Amino acid sequence: MAAEMTDNATGAGPYGRATILGIRIDRLDMASAVGVVRRFLNSGKPHMVVTADSAGLALAQSDVELRQIMLSADLVTPDSSGLLLGARLMGTPLIERVSGIDLAQEICKICAETGDSIYLLGAAPGIAESAAQNLAAKYPNLKIAGTHDGYFSDDAPVVEEIKKSGASVLFVAMGIPKQEKWIAAHLQALGVSLAIGLGGSFDVFSGQVKRAPAWMRNHGFEWLHRLISNPRKISKVAHLPRFAIMVLAERLGLRSGK
Repeated sequence: MAAEMTDNATGAGPYGRATILGIRIDRLDMASAVGVVRRFLNSGKPHMVVTADSAGLALAQSDVELRQIMLSADLVTPDSSGLLLGARLMGTPLIERVSGIDLAQEICKICAETGDSIYLLGAAPGIAESAAQNLAAKYPNLKIAGTHDGYFSDDAPVVEEIKKSGASVLFVAMGIPKQEKWIAAHLQALGVSLAIGLGGSFDVFSGQVKRAPAWMRNHGFEWLHRLISNPRKISKVAHLPRFAIMVLAERLGLRSGK
């Protein structure tokens, strides 16, 4: 993790933060998240956005490095219905789900308007390129600074390539917690104003994976669609019962947030 990152106690959202299992989540809707993104881009300084879900928070209870990254991030959005439920149980309800894939599309809209460029890093070979092509077609005037798959062993050339590209925004699709740790380790050297981890979003943007229907997303069942589409995600889904048990235990005073 970058040494320059410090505990961000105030949060970037206009409505403060809710705390779940010791992790502060920004209380904001998509409109205010877009406002925060615009502010980050206008600053010209590096900012890290974490899209937090139930599995990520559960993992952060035992992964000290991931936990500190979440606490240090400039913006932490609630990226799962489970997180919204957990916040309600803790008596600090969040406003709405602000998913990484939806926020990424809003970022593309902003960049198409402002002329800021985006670099896509991660996923299997060819996926980032296809995702970039589809995003460029969907958002006219969107500038793609470059792409690189997630299969590399030496970070330095990749970091240098991103910096030389002049990108303002970096999308990283490596999965939790790898993407968060990679961003945190290199944020100060990348030359971007905003870096965000997007998990499997490139597969959706590329057309390789179909996103859940709107009714499933609206009713909190997108995770089920993902599991059906890709049974290998069972390890991530397995974190959900653990998250629920930990939240209930904390609510009942049987455990305290770290």
